[in-house]
Amino acid sequence: MAKIAVLGAGGWGTALASMLHQHARSVALWARRPEFTQELLERRENRDYLPGVPLPDDLPITSDLQQALDHVSLALIVVPSVGVQELLEQLPRATPIVLCAKGLGAGGERLSLMARNMGFQMVGVLSGPNHAEEVSRGLPAATVVASEDEDFALLAQSFLMTPSFRVYTSTDLVGVELGGVLKNVIAVAAGMVDGLKLGDNAKSALMTRALREMQRYLQAQGAEEDTVFGLSGLGDLIATCTSQHSRNRAAGEKLALGQDPRQGGKAIEGIRSTYLLHEWAQTHQADLPIVEVVYSILENRITFMQGVSILMGRKARSE
Repeated sequence: MAKIAVLGAGGWGTALASMLHQHARSVALWARRPEFTQELLERRENRDYLPGVPLPDDLPITSDLQQALDHVSLALIVVPSVGVQELLEQLPRATPIVLCAKGLGAGGERLSLMARNMGFQMVGVLSGPNHAEEVSRGLPAATVVASEDEDFALLAQSFLMTPSFRVYTSTDLVGVELGGVLKNVIAVAAGMVDGLKLGDNAKSALMTRALREMQRYLQAQGAEEDTVFGLSGLGDLIATCTSQHSRNRAAGEKLALGQDPRQGGKAIEGIRSTYLLHEWAQTHQADLPIVEVVYSILENRITFMQGVSILMGRKARSE
């Protein structure tokens, strides 16, 4: 039986490991900190990142990376984007990997490109409207695994697809990967709309125009035109901007209410990506108005309502 190593025991890693194990996959869940590993083993619940979801009694959990990788057929990299490079440096370059973080490297580079440059040959990304809280409970979900190598995408699909987790394949690695990055920034903006109680009309308009912003960004990076309308684009945008489970949406709402969403040390990918995308837009003179407004708010250059006025007061144009 093919063995899957899930590297990262946050909410999404825990959900993937539990879901795959329950569907008769051979899985090992790796957690970086030995003390956290021991807590997972004793409680059989990830109270920090996925409370209320019991872990299978026979799911292997370890902080020994080599043990997790022993005879592995596929490694899912499920750590925050800021920690991906450090983890990859510890892996044999022949390891087939699927990147599950929706973020960019320290210098703003795509994580899959980083992995390629480090010498990994079998590289894919997993992205879609997949909240850990629902996937872990066996609720229906769909996702996309993308790789420039179609055969590898099909192999990963065969490993990951279950009756409750429908996996599609794509060879548009760039489009699938970057859609997950930009939608997190939009989710922060959507949370601000919720916190300010600006209404459903405002949120719907934000999401719709954000899709056009995502399309411009993806095409500038060489993505295929239609990818933005798929699960990794529109699908993920809807889920992340509207769900009670969305950490990025919740972060925007807390900001609008005068709270600090970064307390507790949990990564907010949308906030980090805002700064990286702002830098990219400045360098390439790209038009990413929602990103720029979120950036300016985070930097305390404008107020929330000034941000609304900026977006509402843009030059009149056809849709």
